[in-house]
Amino acid sequence: MKTDEIRSADRHSERGNVEHHTDARRKRLAPVLSRLLFSATALIPVAAQAAEAGAARVLSSANVMSLSAAAGLICVSLVAAFALARKRSAIETENRTIQTALSDARNQISRYEALIADKNRRIVIWDGLSGQPEFLGQLPLETGAPVSDREFLAFGRWLKPRSATELERAIEKLRGNASFFDMVVETHREEVLEAQGRVSGGRAFVRFVALNNLRAELAELQIERDRLQTSIRTFQTLLDAVDMPSWQRAGDGELTWINEAYGEAVGASNPDVALMEKRELLEMVTREKIKAIATPDNPFRDKISTVINGNRTFYDVVDVKTLNGSAGIAIDVSRSEAARDELRRTIKSHAETLDLLATPVAIFDERQKLQYYNQAFRQLWDLDIPFLETLPGHGELLDRLRAASRLPEQLNWKTWKENILSVYRSIEPHTNLWHLPNGQTLRVFATARPQGGATWFFENLTEQVDLETRYNTLLKVQGETIDHLAEGVAVFTPDGKITLSNPAFRALWGVTADEAAPGTHIRAIETACMPSYEQADGWKTFTRIITSFNDERTQTSGKLELKTGLVLDYAVIPLPNAQTMLTFVNVTDSARAERALKDKNDALHKADELKNDFVQHVSYELRSPLTNIIGFTDLLRTPGMDRLTDRQAEYLDHISNSSSLLLTLVNDILDLATVDAGIMELQYAAVPINDLLDEVALQIAHRLQENHVTLKIIADHDLGSVQADHQRLKQIFIKLLTNAANFAPEGSAIGLKCWREDAEFVFTVSDEGPGMTLETLDKIFDRFESDGKGGRKSGPGLGLAIVKSFVNLHRGTISVDTAPGLGTRITCRIPCADAAISDLSERSAG
Repeated sequence: MKTDEIRSADRHSERGNVEHHTDARRKRLAPVLSRLLFSATALIPVAAQAAEAGAARVLSSANVMSLSAAAGLICVSLVAAFALARKRSAIETENRTIQTALSDARNQISRYEALIADKNRRIVIWDGLSGQPEFLGQLPLETGAPVSDREFLAFGRWLKPRSATELERAIEKLRGNASFFDMVVETHREEVLEAQGRVSGGRAFVRFVALNNLRAELAELQIERDRLQTSIRTFQTLLDAVDMPSWQRAGDGELTWINEAYGEAVGASNPDVALMEKRELLEMVTREKIKAIATPDNPFRDKISTVINGNRTFYDVVDVKTLNGSAGIAIDVSRSEAARDELRRTIKSHAETLDLLATPVAIFDERQKLQYYNQAFRQLWDLDIPFLETLPGHGELLDRLRAASRLPEQLNWKTWKENILSVYRSIEPHTNLWHLPNGQTLRVFATARPQGGATWFFENLTEQVDLETRYNTLLKVQGETIDHLAEGVAVFTPDGKITLSNPAFRALWGVTADEAAPGTHIRAIETACMPSYEQADGWKTFTRIITSFNDERTQTSGKLELKTGLVLDYAVIPLPNAQTMLTFVNVTDSARAERALKDKNDALHKADELKNDFVQHVSYELRSPLTNIIGFTDLLRTPGMDRLTDRQAEYLDHISNSSSLLLTLVNDILDLATVDAGIMELQYAAVPINDLLDEVALQIAHRLQENHVTLKIIADHDLGSVQADHQRLKQIFIKLLTNAANFAPEGSAIGLKCWREDAEFVFTVSDEGPGMTLETLDKIFDRFESDGKGGRKSGPGLGLAIVKSFVNLHRGTISVDTAPGLGTRITCRIPCADAAISDLSERSAG
């Protein structure tokens, strides 16, 4: 119907054009016909006159020619006039026909316009790309379409955004590329219109038709279908973008659609390949379980374990049963499971750690119910485990403790209790001091937890209060002690002001209490002491040391003589609080005792020599019976002897271990005695380093296995040989590795690294033990100094002393690199044998 209307409009336009051309041609021919008729009428009198003249006289040849021309012209004019008259009659007949057709076309256009203007449709016509639009008809007002032509073309104001955008694109393609379209659009009033676009005769037409109920319902269904298809495509695109395997199955359980994550999970290059090869993410048992359990009302939900790319993976699977099959999604919860396990282990570890603390700890939840307590908490309040396992409320717990007379006595119990429990409604921590009836003093900390509830700490300050009391008492005692010391003592601040001085100091220097009053500067003290000391630079030295800004404050000592004849030993001692203490000791009588001291010193040297001789003699005497004991022990364990009972074998092992340990100790003492006596000589020989390392590793293997540590040796395949005493060098390695194994944590490794550096053979032994403090490091090579902290066994403290002695005998050096909590690394440097032997020869010759 729409095409017929457009064609009728075209015929109407063509007939109008024909009528216009006919009228124009008639207007052009009318003047020509008039001139011809006028010329013919003018020639008739001339012809009559010529006839009359011919009758009167004889015509000449010239007149005859003129008369002939005039007659011919008259004939032509008459013929033309008749032709024009005939043409005019034909034109008038054609005009009447055209006018009749034009009238019919106008009547037909009027009928079409009446059909268009039925308030149910509207047509917009564009003549070319730049032509102004023409409008025909109207749409019902209930559709929400504007009546104004200009507002009608503003589609975004009365159509929904999606419909307006699609319509504008379609019209643009219609006018630019003559692309026809048929679509359904929605107005803001939820009304449905049909829009059709066509091109005819160089014009673009768009017709808007308000649909009837049935067609409107059909259009609404089409719109709903498009919306659903768009939603499905959107959701599928979204599911392709997320890292969660998703799928759809038909009624028979076959996969009909999967997303990209599903394809990657099953190892397919793309989802189509996975569908074609029917690759399944879930195992057969799981699929059968889903098929048996899932219903439209109750989807399947469970945590499933499967293998993805060779790794065990956990998924939270949700499968929904639909009318035509099912759909499901799998969420990877492997990390969540790992995090949950890690959190569970962390909580358990924290609980175990808190359980080892001496500080009582209790945790209450947001309902003020007890959730955790350590052993110190239970022991502090002497509570029964069955009662604590009931998870009592905090208020109930306080009431129980009050009934048992374990809480501080309060005049207003209710107010005190409410104040204690107010921490659960506060974000700030609470701190209180509780003085318990049993004499204990507790500092109570309560901090709110982010997830609700509070954590309570009970710090026992009883010992701290007692220590503070004793400290104050000690200060008084020290003050009294200093005042009664025979030594002169004076303490100065970093700015040189005196803080205290005892009577002995003032008596030695002859100053009064006012001159040495606290706050007096050292220069004033110096001036007051000048009469007693001849050398003016003595106190200036004290002043310079006390008021200097040196970072390193060292202790200084010396001797000076006063004018009074007193000889004083002085010491400048830095104190930890940046203060400095001066001490003066009257050593006037020391000269008299100097000789006695020298004699005593000589006696001590002789005693030391006797000690060395005694130790060497006893050591030799002990080695023989120990060797016999070890030999008989090994003999008793040989297969040829009588079978021992388990207890006898155990005793025999104890005898063997103790004898070996005692023999090692005797050998160490003997070695040290030999070194001290200066009679130990090294047996230099070419020692293959790699063979020595293998021998050391084999000998130390049992000790490493016993301590559950491993040995990691880093060395080149061919380190060559070193000129050294094989036995003593081996002892150095064994002692260092034994010491490292003793302090290394179980499951760790101790390192042995060897290399050559210029003319030295260098090796290091390192462990991951607790390390050493500076105080321990200063005594590490002293004899009979054993640091048992962090070690498994506490020995006599001779191992590192022997190592240092043997390294020194090889003219080498040993250094220790350690820090608390960072392990220990001991480095030994053994020089080349030629240099060592040369130095040893020179020392022997000297």
